[in-house]
Amino acid sequence: MSVSRSNAQLAAFSGIAGRRVIITGGASGMGAGLVVAFSAHGAQVVSLDIEESVGAAIASDAGATFVKCDVSEQLSVDGAVTRAVEELGGLDVLIHAAGIAPGASAESTPVDLWRQVLDINATGTFLTNQAAFRHMKGSGGRIINFSSAAGAKGYPGKSAYAASKGAVLAWVRSVAVEWAPFGITVNAIAPAIWTPMYDRTRASMTEEQLAQHDRDLIGSIPVGGKLGDIDADLVPVLEFLAGDGSRFMTGQVFAVDGGGLMVR
Repeated sequence: MSVSRSNAQLAAFSGIAGRRVIITGGASGMGAGLVVAFSAHGAQVVSLDIEESVGAAIASDAGATFVKCDVSEQLSVDGAVTRAVEELGGLDVLIHAAGIAPGASAESTPVDLWRQVLDINATGTFLTNQAAFRHMKGSGGRIINFSSAAGAKGYPGKSAYAASKGAVLAWVRSVAVEWAPFGITVNAIAPAIWTPMYDRTRASMTEEQLAQHDRDLIGSIPVGGKLGDIDADLVPVLEFLAGDGSRFMTGQVFAVDGGGLMVR
């Protein structure tokens, strides 16, 4: 059996240059990092976020386009995705990174907070994926949703967040089957990545809390004992999932977390 490949075949599996990509949550954290990295690596990127001033500035600096979008509202999502696809001339990849993670004990979580978290994290996934599907169903594509280890094993103190991410996992596994005949793969990632939001979380801790937190990380993350880096750890995985090399993978959860979610 021959293992030789033409230059064109090798190039197709080597990166994301020319890919037409929508990234939600592009105004902060991992979403912002992906907007910058994907643009730098040759993808055509449209960033969606509800935070217009910050999101537009990040996209402009990266050479990407920004469109304001509230992922919890269907009219906003449908309009933003349509504008993005018109700008891109088509759609190859949706990376849905937008989400929130407020904390509250299970017994004191107010119903308004529950609804807000589910609206943004779960309904936002549903709406953005549906909108992307309508543009991909004739040509195929990649959908990559942000889930969390919380969706697989729970998260005391953030039960609404965990429930929303569990919904994302169930959604991914369902539509991966339904949309496979259209050449669309749907996968999830479960990241444990250091972001500016995490910096603020650390800054809010007392010295004792921070010391305990860091000891817990050492015990729960076998690789390095701390959260990963956006550029070194997250971007290469997302670029692989967005490219042709992942064409035979769907309905999977890719834990980018230093081993925190491993089967034990």
